[in-house]
Amino acid sequence: MAQGFNPSGLKAPFGAFSHAAWAPAGRTLHISGQVATDDEGRVVGEGDMRAQTEQTLRNIATVLRAAGATFDDIVAITVFVTDMKQLGAIHEVRRRYFKPPYPASTLVEVKSLVDPRLMIEINAIAVVAG
Repeated sequence: MAQGFNPSGLKAPFGAFSHAAWAPAGRTLHISGQVATDDEGRVVGEGDMRAQTEQTLRNIATVLRAAGATFDDIVAITVFVTDMKQLGAIHEVRRRYFKPPYPASTLVEVKSLVDPRLMIEINAIAVVAG
């Protein structure tokens, strides 16, 4: 059975989910979709894809750090955006967090996220050594 993982430094989940979950037979960390909110749940960077991508990746960094991992441990991400035309801004920020070889990535345009002010959501899978 997977084990939920909710590090300090992020607002507690509001529903039936954890910020991440360890896979049962190893050190595979499944990070729930993170969005551009601060540790009190306030939206950061309303209307600004770069700022929202930055905050979203900072939230992922918080989970990784608490798990003893880094962005180098991420093997796959799924990115949900509300405006595909913002792809350049997203990749500009991503390049500051991810180094080649980049993780596998899926990008999906969606109509809306959990809060209409949010423009991006990213989930990730990390494989953490020992």
